[in-house]
Amino acid sequence: MKTRKPAFAGTFYDKNRNNLLFHLKQMFINAQPKESQQPVAALIVPHAGYIYSGTVAASAYQQLPAHAQFNRIYLIGSSHRMTFSGAALFDGQAFETPLGDVPVDTAAVQELAETSNLFHINNQPHQQEHTLEVQLPFLQYHLKKPFKIVPVIIGTQDEDDCRLMAQALHSHFHEGNLFIISTDFSHYPNYSDAQNTDHETAGAILKNNPAALHSILKKHRQMNIPNLATSLCSWTSVLTLLCLTQNIPGIQYHHIIYQNSGDSPQGDTGQVVGYEAIKVTRPTQYNFSLTANNKNDLLTIARQTLSNTFNKMPDNITAPASEILNQPAGAFVSLYISGHLNGCIGQLEPSQPLWLVVKEMVLAAAFDDHRFDRLKAEDLPYLEIEISVLTPPAKITDINEIEPGRHGIIIQKGPHRGTFLPQVAQRMHWTREEMLRHCARDKMGIDADGWKDAELFTYEAIVFKDHY
Repeated sequence: MKTRKPAFAGTFYDKNRNNLLFHLKQMFINAQPKESQQPVAALIVPHAGYIYSGTVAASAYQQLPAHAQFNRIYLIGSSHRMTFSGAALFDGQAFETPLGDVPVDTAAVQELAETSNLFHINNQPHQQEHTLEVQLPFLQYHLKKPFKIVPVIIGTQDEDDCRLMAQALHSHFHEGNLFIISTDFSHYPNYSDAQNTDHETAGAILKNNPAALHSILKKHRQMNIPNLATSLCSWTSVLTLLCLTQNIPGIQYHHIIYQNSGDSPQGDTGQVVGYEAIKVTRPTQYNFSLTANNKNDLLTIARQTLSNTFNKMPDNITAPASEILNQPAGAFVSLYISGHLNGCIGQLEPSQPLWLVVKEMVLAAAFDDHRFDRLKAEDLPYLEIEISVLTPPAKITDINEIEPGRHGIIIQKGPHRGTFLPQVAQRMHWTREEMLRHCARDKMGIDADGWKDAELFTYEAIVFKDHY
């Protein structure tokens, strides 16, 4: 069994199990509390000695539900001791700490190595590298369920390599997996310069924009700040994460806490190292489980909106009392006259309260869907209203993730965008490829095979209807 032995127990953190547990307990007591219920996709965490950065690191890990069950945890940091192409994967069985062994997901390691020639099985860079090791006791202390890790040390200094590694990691970046990026911020300026520099660096990261990070790091290099060796020691790891997340809908970066080594009783304010905790969240997956009353309220809003319009009545519809109907959600409204579709328009992104989306979309479906005649008052006795409440879109890289009848699809290619609701494929008895081809050709006006080099997203829907 190839186990990586702890190389920094006794220096960066206590090598005695009981002392380490006591120290971890104190750090979590002093840590920032969990701030939201949004699912955490990634954390950016410092990796210095615990007496300096431990509270900031604990604040990051505090954002994770203690009883969360992760399929695997991707630990990613940049090499401090050597430069090499791409990234080094550790394929041993476990990492050992004073709190026990942390198993490596060797199958995921092999899969990643086979996905891209930038990922190499190479255990050597891991042996005397602290960036991943120091994260493990926090995970062992905080998480109550077992987990496996995928250890990654980035050795490249090439930005294009970071983009290519992000592409290879894309299929691994999904709910159930957690990414941890291990990095400190500014190295060795004075206390005030560190605060200013780190604030700008964190601000660039929070934009979820690789170009913004590149720009601010370049700016800091050109400023000749006294004693500043780097603004971000694992900048290649952070850049890889930004390249990975920048085009994923709903991803958000959140500041948790900032300190530097000058804030520690053992620290020196003349030359400090900066520590920032940042979390990356996915959009809440809306499991509406709408009640019969919720559905009826939405249908009533749709019917009343049309009645007010045709009868030239004031818009007297206000927000319903139901909390769930006031949550942001995407929705489509489809109108049928004597069983034939006569309008279907919706909003994919969860940016407005659900009830308001239904109110706006029923009017759009009635009067703005140029594929059909505008709705007339004499159509109302024959009108059926169908509402589809959508989960947030999720990007996919493999069309086998699409289940026709369960998933709606979105195809995005340059300025062209098209979607089919889940019930369309079900009604037409389409396969997933037929669904994609029809969407590309009929909804987007591009070649039927145009979906093959486009961005693909899926979503699900709660569908219900009623006669006007």
